[in-house]
Amino acid sequence: MAMRKIINDPELVEDQTIAGILKAFPDYLKRIDGSTRALIRADAPVAGKVGIATGGGSGHLPLFLGYVGKGLATGACVGNVFSSPSSDDMLDVTKAIDGGAGVLYLYGNYSGDTMNFDMASEMAEVEGITVKTTLGRDDVTSAPIAEINRRRGVAGIVFGFKIAGAAAEEGRDLDAVHSVAEKAIFNTRSMGVALSGTTIPAAGIPGFSVAEGQMELGMGIHGEPGVEVSPLLTADEIAGKMLDRILPDLPFSSGDTAAVLVNSLGATAPEELYILFNKAEEILRDRGIKIHRTLVGEYATSMEMAGASISICKLVDDDMVKLLDAPAYSPLLTQHFGR
Repeated sequence: MAMRKIINDPELVEDQTIAGILKAFPDYLKRIDGSTRALIRADAPVAGKVGIATGGGSGHLPLFLGYVGKGLATGACVGNVFSSPSSDDMLDVTKAIDGGAGVLYLYGNYSGDTMNFDMASEMAEVEGITVKTTLGRDDVTSAPIAEINRRRGVAGIVFGFKIAGAAAEEGRDLDAVHSVAEKAIFNTRSMGVALSGTTIPAAGIPGFSVAEGQMELGMGIHGEPGVEVSPLLTADEIAGKMLDRILPDLPFSSGDTAAVLVNSLGATAPEELYILFNKAEEILRDRGIKIHRTLVGEYATSMEMAGASISICKLVDDDMVKLLDAPAYSPLLTQHFGR
């Protein structure tokens, strides 16, 4: 079957995506001179404030470019679909957002990203910019708890952007922003379910697939193998299976307060997400876990993959609650933060 995508040239998808975003939101975002793969806040650098840089492969909008905005990240760069951005682009972002207080790198735990971001960090340090790093590692199915530092970062990184971004907006120093980012990531757990694969435009054919009438629990956002393939279950059954893995992992316990994110992987309708959340809320309520904030929509996608993920962030103190509730805005997000 021929690839069905509304594009011009498969080789130009990433550059033309960014060009379109910049034209759509010129008052909020701007390009770094000489780069077609990076954008930053229109007011960057913000003098005296910590800059937050993120990035990764294209194909996951609104991740990563969509988290550039007030109270969130300060800049981002992307590579080809599902491929790491270059260290040079990451260095360009770092220099462009440094307001003199240092830069936090906040991105997903994938080998290509860590290699290139580490290189950029070293080059930035040579230029006198202090960099600290927090890796998203919330996917409970990607490694056992004893090897948590091998886990992939998926949609739960959104809580890191929000909480670290609010701390930077307050004017906290780099150590403090890094500390709350680590706290947010450590206390977040996610799991996904996929009902179909996706097609990288440059390849033109599906890179992976899920058989008709089946689902794969724990499949990663690039098609990494999950933990269970089975006939498609009901939304209530899927929610139960995911929370049965998520909740014991931290663990989450009766009396905890949490934020919940139900995320579409790209081709799953909002109706299905709310049906999934309906059961998730019931399970959490029955277990005595109070939901402080709910996010439902597209937050970290995988092109046209059908499926969803659930992320839960334990709010372990009043500071996390305050930072999560602080106003924030990015023009690409479908649901805005703040009250």
